[in-house]
Amino acid sequence: MGRSGDHHYPPLVAVDKELARTAVAVPPGVVHTTSWRPKFHYELIGCGLRGHALLGTDVAEVRPEDDLIVREPGDGLRWHRCLRCDSWIPLERPGAPTRRHLADRADIELPLRGRPLRDRYVLRLIALDRVVHFIALGGLAFVVFLFIAKRASYSDTFYKILDAIQSALGGPDGFRGGGIIRELNRAFAAKSSTLYLVGLALAGYAVLEGVEAIGLWLGKRWAEYLTFVATALLLIPELYELTGTITVTKVLALVINLAVLAYLLFAKRLFGLRGGGRVEAEAHERDTGWPALERARPPARPDGA
Repeated sequence: MGRSGDHHYPPLVAVDKELARTAVAVPPGVVHTTSWRPKFHYELIGCGLRGHALLGTDVAEVRPEDDLIVREPGDGLRWHRCLRCDSWIPLERPGAPTRRHLADRADIELPLRGRPLRDRYVLRLIALDRVVHFIALGGLAFVVFLFIAKRASYSDTFYKILDAIQSALGGPDGFRGGGIIRELNRAFAAKSSTLYLVGLALAGYAVLEGVEAIGLWLGKRWAEYLTFVATALLLIPELYELTGTITVTKVLALVINLAVLAYLLFAKRLFGLRGGGRVEAEAHERDTGWPALERARPPARPDGA
């Protein structure tokens, strides 16, 4: 800690990876990875996007029991500990404090840290993928219902265009309809009841994807199970599609869904795997909350600074 106007910040130090596995927690960003895999410090990402989570910036008095998150060494500065990434930020004392001292711990809502924070980012990334599905499927359902309502007025124009294409390609015998022309021809020839079923199926699947997105964004356990079951069922038509034409889009969709299933099954411990929900809850309690802050508490110097 430096004096006012002469701030010195400690350099980034390399901490042995074995130390990071011990009971003594180390702040994010000080463990240098030696593997080829990048290490994502989600706490630093969160602070980069939303700013540090600081307390005591508006209090008049810092009590001895507040030294876990706020310290006042007497050099004119007040040091605040970020509750998310453990950085200590020096700030001037407030000129017009709004309250006397910090609230009790029971009244303070702490931000997520560690694996719970990682899970929030991953689940919200999956939720965004489900939002894309919701928009696409909802749009398709709307088009199907609109087509049902307007099919009679569109049919004459469609068949005139189809006749013109056939004539340009050598007449009916020379036309080998395929692709979108074939599908459109089937759509105009299909029964309204069949099209209604298709539209309802698309709309229902869109609603399912929307429910998954909301639940995952809020971090609900039931949404993880719902997403796993829905994604697993979706693999059946995806694998069937690959028996025909193989495209980059189909392979990419399959890889993404397999990654989602693996993450939910192993990282989130669904269906009792790796200890199930009990171990998941224990990991959440270990990585977040006041005990996690206590484990990473930096010691005070003998002189009280």
